[in-house]
Amino acid sequence: MNKRKKVLIVGGVAGGASAAARLRRLDEHAEIVMFEKGPYISFANCGLPYYIGGTIEERARLLVQTPKGMEDRFNIDVRTQSEVIAVDPSKRSVQVRSAERGLYEENYDELILSPGARPLVPDLPGKENPLIYTVRNIPDIDRIKEQVNSHNNQSSIVIGGGFIGVEMAENLKEAGLDVTLIEGNDQLLTPFDPELAATLAQEMEQNGVKLLFSQRVQGFRSMDQGIGVELSDGTVLAADLVILAIGVVPDTSFLQDSGVSLGSRGHILVNDKMESSIPHIYAVGDAIEVKDYIHGTQTAIPLAGPANKQGRIVADQIAGLPTTYKGTQGTSIIKVFGLTGASTGSNEKTLKRMQKDYRSVIVHPASHASYYPGSSAVALKLLFAPDGKILGAQAVGYEGVDKRIDDIAVAIHFGGNVRDLTELELSYAPPYSSAKDPVNMVGYAAENILDERVHSYTYDQLAERDPAQSILVDVRSDLEHRNGNIAGSLSIPVDELRQRLGELDVTKEIWVYCQVGLRGYTATQILRQHGYQVKNLSGGYKTYRQAQFKPAAVLSRSSHDDNNRNDNKETQEEQGRILMNGNGDANKGAGEDTSRELHIDNELNVCGLSCPGPLIEVKQKMDQLADGQTLRVKASDPGFYEDVKAWATMSGSDVLKLERDKGGVIEAVLAKNTSPVTSGSQQFEKASTMVVFSGDLDKAIASFIIANGAAASGRKVTMFFTFWGLNIIRKQEMQQAPVKTGMARMFNLMLPSNSLKLGLSKMNMFGAGPKMIRGLMKKNNVASLEQLMQSAIAQGVEIVACQMSMDLMGIQREELIDQAVIGGVGYYLGQADQANHNLFI
Repeated sequence: MNKRKKVLIVGGVAGGASAAARLRRLDEHAEIVMFEKGPYISFANCGLPYYIGGTIEERARLLVQTPKGMEDRFNIDVRTQSEVIAVDPSKRSVQVRSAERGLYEENYDELILSPGARPLVPDLPGKENPLIYTVRNIPDIDRIKEQVNSHNNQSSIVIGGGFIGVEMAENLKEAGLDVTLIEGNDQLLTPFDPELAATLAQEMEQNGVKLLFSQRVQGFRSMDQGIGVELSDGTVLAADLVILAIGVVPDTSFLQDSGVSLGSRGHILVNDKMESSIPHIYAVGDAIEVKDYIHGTQTAIPLAGPANKQGRIVADQIAGLPTTYKGTQGTSIIKVFGLTGASTGSNEKTLKRMQKDYRSVIVHPASHASYYPGSSAVALKLLFAPDGKILGAQAVGYEGVDKRIDDIAVAIHFGGNVRDLTELELSYAPPYSSAKDPVNMVGYAAENILDERVHSYTYDQLAERDPAQSILVDVRSDLEHRNGNIAGSLSIPVDELRQRLGELDVTKEIWVYCQVGLRGYTATQILRQHGYQVKNLSGGYKTYRQAQFKPAAVLSRSSHDDNNRNDNKETQEEQGRILMNGNGDANKGAGEDTSRELHIDNELNVCGLSCPGPLIEVKQKMDQLADGQTLRVKASDPGFYEDVKAWATMSGSDVLKLERDKGGVIEAVLAKNTSPVTSGSQQFEKASTMVVFSGDLDKAIASFIIANGAAASGRKVTMFFTFWGLNIIRKQEMQQAPVKTGMARMFNLMLPSNSLKLGLSKMNMFGAGPKMIRGLMKKNNVASLEQLMQSAIAQGVEIVACQMSMDLMGIQREELIDQAVIGGVGYYLGQADQANHNLFI
């Protein structure tokens, strides 16, 4: 009969508990002893923050297994409050310090180390302050819960923007505290690339969490009420409690004299069998270095999933089963209020650090069929090698993020290529997905890049663009362009692109962009097949705009203000003793009044529509309303939250309410306001007027360039043509010219008959000057005067001909372009009186 094995396990959470349970199933006769230095084993450490926020209401739900339950079911000797403080491999023994037994030794045949990682506490002045808390175990969370429930508590500061920091910030906010999160980097959640992390940061800010990036904590100080946090810029922030969540370090100090090999940061070095450098000693969980599954390099990734798998593998090895651990690819997920963020594999920072050649693509497909209620966009980013091997992926959205990243994680595990993603057959019904799943869509986009059917650029490469050698073209609709665009871009909607190719210089590279990349791809195919060198912005304007997110500016209260913490409550809102500029609660829209029930005249549901659909629907609906009437809009497109504010500013509408529910649906209440904006005692409309007196070609071109620019910025533009300026708006062709006599005939013979006959104010050179200017404009892809006129008319620019000048010069109505209206000086003065921008040309 084989000797009964004695197996000691150091650590009773995740990896240690999994190893114990698995080993018992494989070996009924082994003697298994588990040491846990805390009072609890196998607790849900990933669920601790949600107990603070109240999502998990019962503390007992955090206890997945108890010492008695482990003993009764698995016959395991569980010893809590027993800390292993030394290991002696030569004697195959460990030294234990126990609350019950004191100091003693225990021998082993096999030893499993699963001590986990402890929160990093930097050596800063004041670090012993009792109002500083870390989050690792049940006693930690009990202390925080007690402090949160104290009646005097109003504010909190979270230091660290990693997973624990973000989860604690959200749950402290849910618990009713004002929260400020301080992060030393310029983004939250470093496993995500900046443009996706920005979306998660904005979600936090919109839910009332104040963010301070690129700030270092220099120390802590005691205050009459609460604790002060000293920042590197000299600011001292005050709060009632501080959560320290800047990272973890392996809890392996007890192994320093054991001979067990440790890495540079104290992690236990193991092989694929989870064996340490010492025979009969294994290690699992957050305390070990693992192999990066994709690149084969050594790394440390503290995640619960891998820890549990490693515990199972160790049990298999001890029981004689040849199971091995192939590495960790770092698949993780986080809830940030209504949003979900998930990632797998490498991010761009890792790939750049490793000097890997890679490609990237971002798509924004709908979480499920857009026509089925509740659909919302998912931002999905894929990183891949030049041969198509998948290197990593990230996603952010309100729905369906988890399954998309899980699909790609599986593909990575089996060495998948982006072409494999295009072929995946995934479950589909309208409430759950689309016939072409987002995973298929990102595969198609990546495949197009691999096959060079499209060349792309990323938002951060815009700074490298040479305007002298390239043209930036916005192929979205005119409404979208006016609602926000990338500076220096030319607006040519994709549906007009074929007719306006002449406006683009074929010798220059064309950089196109649309809202999410799809229309941009269509534009690249049109331009490419007409001989242009063209590339498309990956992820579109939506990604570009999101990447520009910066936390709102904040004001701070220093420690000498602490005694007056309640003095100003009647005049300003105080949150975490950091005063926010603007509207205070970022989850409330400008002008929102929650003190009364809003009267709603009309409803509009645009859930399922992606940009620009919601905005177009809003504009059409608002155009139908009378002044002062209200419209309640519900939208699921995440970008609508910012879009509707920009549109309201541009259109002059009032935003009475703007908020987002936990499911990601945005509700906005808008009031139509056609009244001019008041400025002092005088009222002005957002409008421009100009008198065009000159009939010179160069001045005509200048006037229409200004008119187009003003109209594109949302202004109402009126152009008043008088005397020689009337020649600019004369028709080029007439079926039958009117009969003229006397002075009218003389004017007709002497003046240019239409815009094509206009001369220059300087260097006319007997008509050669205008031809030279027009030739240069064409060569440099500058719109002609006639094209500028058509563009202005299309944008709603009002063309007014001076009746008095027409009478004096004998010009009749039928000689002018059809869009011209006839008016006198009184009409012009009436328009000018309502404008704040008047020119004379």
